[in-house]
Amino acid sequence: MSPEEFKRVGYALIDWIAEYRARLEQLPVMAQVQPGEIKALFDPAPPQRPQGFEGIQEELEALLPGLTHWQSPNFFAWFPSNAPLSSVLADLVATGLGQTGITWQASPALSEVEEAMMDWLRQMLGLPEGFQGVIQDTASTAALVALLTARERASGYAQNRGGLQAEEQPLTVYVSDQAHSSVPKAALLAGFGQDNLRLIETDDRFAMRLDALAGAIERDRAQGRKPCAVVAAVGTTATTAIDPVRDLAELCREQGLWLHVDAAMAGSAMLLPECRSLWEGVEWADSISVNPHKWLGMAMDLSAYFVREPQHLIRAMSTNPSYLASGVEARNYKDWGIPLGRRFRALKIWFALKDQGVEGLQARLRRDLENARWLEAQVRATPGWKVLAPVPLQTVCVRFEPPGLSGEALDQHTLDWVNRVNRSGQAFITPAMLRGRWMARVSIGAEPTERHHVEALWQLMRQAAEPIEAAPR
Repeated sequence: MSPEEFKRVGYALIDWIAEYRARLEQLPVMAQVQPGEIKALFDPAPPQRPQGFEGIQEELEALLPGLTHWQSPNFFAWFPSNAPLSSVLADLVATGLGQTGITWQASPALSEVEEAMMDWLRQMLGLPEGFQGVIQDTASTAALVALLTARERASGYAQNRGGLQAEEQPLTVYVSDQAHSSVPKAALLAGFGQDNLRLIETDDRFAMRLDALAGAIERDRAQGRKPCAVVAAVGTTATTAIDPVRDLAELCREQGLWLHVDAAMAGSAMLLPECRSLWEGVEWADSISVNPHKWLGMAMDLSAYFVREPQHLIRAMSTNPSYLASGVEARNYKDWGIPLGRRFRALKIWFALKDQGVEGLQARLRRDLENARWLEAQVRATPGWKVLAPVPLQTVCVRFEPPGLSGEALDQHTLDWVNRVNRSGQAFITPAMLRGRWMARVSIGAEPTERHHVEALWQLMRQAAEPIEAAPR
């Protein structure tokens, strides 16, 4: 493709994306296809000759029924995963420049823009100056990096000897029983083993119980194990519950454990000074992850990973082959994570701040918090409806409990009415298990979502859960 053809096709595709975003509210939010339908649009064998891009918009249109429209104002499922148009431009520029960040010399601009943007983000989140940041792809990777680093620190860098297989004392990891599934997965991938992973009980607010954690650590020490790391959740996946960070930090300091704070979605709220009490004590964490590609509004993939003492991370992750040797004193991000190379993802932070500034991002977050509080109040005021968990942020967990329904029958009713909402195409919410029973999660935070969208969702939920009986003939 020549630069001239790139301009012609590129302009047409930019127009198509802009038109897609403009009509999002009219599209069914949840994908409308069955497994295999999209794959069937493609020939079994690849094209042998160039086909060109004539008619590409029509071919893309054929994919729309297979898209779940995360950018729709009526998307209330899983978590916000915003991709504002400023990030679309940033990704376009990043790919257009074609940079591969390995060492500083591989792309000084990529490395130093990332360093600058991560420090801007640190300031925006209210973290102390000592913290330094690096962009990972997702919070799942950030959790794995944190536990690998914790493993090496606790074992005296056993990777340089016989690894965990040569250690006499098994290392143990502690996470909330409400933690995201990626955290136990990271512990297993890091080699701790299922037998050395502890799921700590939570209280009636679904936050990790400090006494249960302390007891588990004491038992493991008594049995000859070596406690290694605690992962605290600031905003659990199911309910956005907040673990007691300050108390956990104090316990970890006393016990010599690594504390990783997983604030993947909820960390965005820390742009608001009034929300920072939710992670009070975070300055004593060893590592922190926040996903700007969720609620904050920077396109995936962009997970911010901060460490208080970078030397532990670098020592665990560093590789120094001769072909990457450099006599320049500069930050080499190849030593700050698992991949050797990296994309120019920091442009998305820069472009978002050029587009909205800190105040614009804060205003949108406050709007979403107000909309969540409004919905919570409506649910609490309506007979038969229950709010099942505290609402510290933008997720409201609800269930409609008609008289006479309980247990499995109530579970089936919940799944049925959630399915009716989603199949209507007018909105998309997700069910989840909480203490063994199904509920509905309403996660508010898509970039275009305003109060009238939340009001329409609430009306739709009531209609789906409380169907009007047919009038007698």
